[in-house]
Amino acid sequence: MPGLADLPELLEDLRSHGLLRDAWADQDAEGLVDFTLNDTLGFRRPRSGTVSRETSRGWEQERPGAGASRLLGGTHESHLQVERLLTEWLEAESALLFSSGYAANVGALGALLGPDDLVLSDALNHASLIDGIRLSRARTIIFPHLDLSAAARMYKASISEGHPPSTRIRRATWLVLESYYSMDGDSPDLKKARELCDELGWNLYVDEAHAFGLFGPEGRGLSAAAGVRPDVLMLGFGKAAGGAGGAVLGVRALREWLWNRARSFVFSTAPSPVGTWALLDTLRRTRTADRERARSVALSSFFREALEREGVSLGTGTHGPIVSVVLGEEKKALEAASRLKNQGFRVLPVRPPTVPKGTSRLRITVSAAHEEVDLERLAEEIGAIVREW
Repeated sequence: MPGLADLPELLEDLRSHGLLRDAWADQDAEGLVDFTLNDTLGFRRPRSGTVSRETSRGWEQERPGAGASRLLGGTHESHLQVERLLTEWLEAESALLFSSGYAANVGALGALLGPDDLVLSDALNHASLIDGIRLSRARTIIFPHLDLSAAARMYKASISEGHPPSTRIRRATWLVLESYYSMDGDSPDLKKARELCDELGWNLYVDEAHAFGLFGPEGRGLSAAAGVRPDVLMLGFGKAAGGAGGAVLGVRALREWLWNRARSFVFSTAPSPVGTWALLDTLRRTRTADRERARSVALSSFFREALEREGVSLGTGTHGPIVSVVLGEEKKALEAASRLKNQGFRVLPVRPPTVPKGTSRLRITVSAAHEEVDLERLAEEIGAIVREW
């Protein structure tokens, strides 16, 4: 690892390759039409009306900080109410609230997996999933993005490599997926994933961070839309719900195990009770947001069609409000974002290591709060840039 004296030179190297992230980039975004935020239902925008009476009482009675970890007296009524709502809404036996979706994935995978286990991980899984798997030290097979048939072949090859039977026996095998991938806007075949897990004795772990609140009945996600019940389900609240935090859902024993063994839960101060009352309010609103869900889907289709009319090619199988326009080189993505900013749009470039080298892109998130006129104009500007290149 570099020493502090090396950092200026390393930062300059990132800058020269178009890979430096500007820590102050948000300060000059005023007045731009924003297509960077993940709140696809538009809930982060100002709204009229008041919160529920119960939520208002909760805010009045709580202090901002929880005071301790959940295990050491930091559990508050707001935490329990969020967990009860989630179990009823998602039809699960239990739920455990974490401070973020990242903490939920790292904590759950780190607690559930061990060196004797095998993990089949999609090549484009989120960093939080990757880090949780690494923390567990489980043996990992990375299969090509969305290719579940390849995952099965690679698994079968791994258990027929000629090792003595005693060394081939593993405690558990896990298939780890996202239901809606945040950089490409595509999804795995969740029914096939469940069938493979049932056939081969795997456990299914599904990250629904970008699908929860947006897809499925009452916004329960793409697993619910497909009629699939993962063994472990992770929800993130910083996307469609416009809040903060994450949760892991499953059987009752899962919650008890994570309560005792998920390091990002055990050794972390509990989420702010005031913030959790606010989360409870926004989750209730998310559950009933059928109008916003329908509008987000309709505007996403409108924007995708507008891009296609402009000759902009989108990836096969992509859908929903996450729209990626892959430009290739890092400097092209930076230049395109700068040109769009000059036209009144906030669209940030996504570059390695967030995406593989050679796939730098513009990532646009369509929200129910957007307007068709802005989407059409954005499509025209992107089309002009792509045609020029």
